[in-house]
Amino acid sequence: METATAADSRPHIDEALARRLVDTQFPRWAGLPLKLLDPAGSDHVIYRLGEELSVRLPRHADATGQARKEARWLPRLAPHLPLAVPAPVAVGEPGCGYPWPWSVSRWLDGEVATVAALADSVTAAVELAEFLWALQRCTPEDGTDGEAGGTGPAGDAGASTDAGDDAGSAGDGLTGRPLSDRDRATRLAIARYDGVFDGAAMSGLWDAALHAPGWDRAPVWFHGDFHTGNLLTVGGRLSAVIDFGELGRGDPARDLMIAFTLMSARSRAVFREALGVDDATWLRGRGWALATGLNAYSAYAAVSPRVAAQTTRQITQALIG
Repeated sequence: METATAADSRPHIDEALARRLVDTQFPRWAGLPLKLLDPAGSDHVIYRLGEELSVRLPRHADATGQARKEARWLPRLAPHLPLAVPAPVAVGEPGCGYPWPWSVSRWLDGEVATVAALADSVTAAVELAEFLWALQRCTPEDGTDGEAGGTGPAGDAGASTDAGDDAGSAGDGLTGRPLSDRDRATRLAIARYDGVFDGAAMSGLWDAALHAPGWDRAPVWFHGDFHTGNLLTVGGRLSAVIDFGELGRGDPARDLMIAFTLMSARSRAVFREALGVDDATWLRGRGWALATGLNAYSAYAAVSPRVAAQTTRQITQALIG
């Protein structure tokens, strides 16, 4: 959980700040109205800008790399994916007392996916498997012709000019960290919440996941934060995947957390078969679901009933398998 000092160091974000940033850096949008999206995610304050755009302002330092990461990589990956993803328009720079890069993207219509609507949907399970299958088969070279050349994906002044290195190179923010990096924090959380959840079962799953054979194939693309809150639906059908701040390349097991946040046992089995997940990868995926679920529960359960319910389901379903 964040300390009071960390929380107090966050910049104050309100409509007046968002208005100043947009008007000074992108004056052609100065006449468009801003409307706060509430509730938004834990990482960004989001405003709708006019009818076709959204403004995302990171709430904390850990989210500050997302604007440039999405601007660089999503235009490359989007043509290969069967669901819509954010379409970056521009990356704003720090200013007006706000310390970090921020982003403007095309507005995506839709409602956040819910367990009530989709948990038993075999169709949704197959569509999610197809999305991950397509993402994993993208290469670092996919979409190179669409790379921004100094002015961002849509030629916007103020957009990121950092072309960077190829995917998977050191220091690019795309190399996935191993599950073992979460060992200490996860064991502390298991001890802390023994009694809220089954401590012995959590320890057993965690040990098994850490000792499962690792990913021994070439690194593949993963979303990295693939849970219910980052899926949109239109008319009850999946329409988009959002929030690619954890996008990277490595072991795809971490994206299997969606099977435990959203799906029932029946749809989960369909999802696993459609994606062709082997036993070791599935076990590591259960470990990722447990670790990330406990982390989010620790940070937000006391202040967000929605997150508490989502992460409780994620943890208990991961224990079931």
